[in-house]
Amino acid sequence: MSQTPELVVKDLHVAVEGKEILKGLSLEVRKGEIHALMGPNGSGKSTFANTLMGHPRYEVTSGDILFKGESILGLETDARSRAGLFMAFQYPVAIPGVTVSNFLRTALNARLAAPKGNGDGAMPAKRGIAPKEFRALLREQMGLLKMDDAFAVRYLNDGFSGGEKKRAEILQMALLKPEIAIMDETDSGLDIDALRIVSEGVNALSGPDLGVLVITHYQRILDYIKPQFVHVMMEGRIILSGGPQLALELEARGYDWVRNGKETAVR
Repeated sequence: MSQTPELVVKDLHVAVEGKEILKGLSLEVRKGEIHALMGPNGSGKSTFANTLMGHPRYEVTSGDILFKGESILGLETDARSRAGLFMAFQYPVAIPGVTVSNFLRTALNARLAAPKGNGDGAMPAKRGIAPKEFRALLREQMGLLKMDDAFAVRYLNDGFSGGEKKRAEILQMALLKPEIAIMDETDSGLDIDALRIVSEGVNALSGPDLGVLVITHYQRILDYIKPQFVHVMMEGRIILSGGPQLALELEARGYDWVRNGKETAVR
């Protein structure tokens, strides 16, 4: 586990169309750590995830986001990804006509491109990873995630079940090898079997070189992905932080006991 946090969020304020959503959020995540960010609907969790990745709809009005010691507020989404940030989407988009394999090779080549000189989102001038090398890497990662080889030749998310879409996200994470991964409600729309399979994939990738931020409404995904830190978010701020037991208390007592001020602790 690294000593200096790779991801540092300082007093972040974010507005959407003039309405403030995040109201002074602070958080630190190191490689080797798993954090869970929980909260009711409308608390700003997905706004936070999208802001971390530089979605243009979300305006940072004050505060800062540091990644590996440098502010990333001025970086486009592709540059943040090349630097080592990754987000697994709550609702992955289908791309008919583009196979999983071709999409992943393109994404990997973009990830490997030097950040300087390619920060405009254009494809790198160099050829990138050789097809034979990529096929071997893809087969290795699919084996690690217990995925059938036929998955690679299907069109990305086209006709996929909810579980297959989320497994495709985890496969992308495996290939891109980020340093910090943000999982935006990955458990949304999954049945118990699919949730277990996706969680096993995340656990297989977890380790000293990867920090994970799991964003969720419910405790159930945390039965499979075990966080060391749990944070409760309400009204655009983290208002309570603790260990794994906090998630169990939220499951048993709901968010009202935090909302009503029965517990107070600010990270």
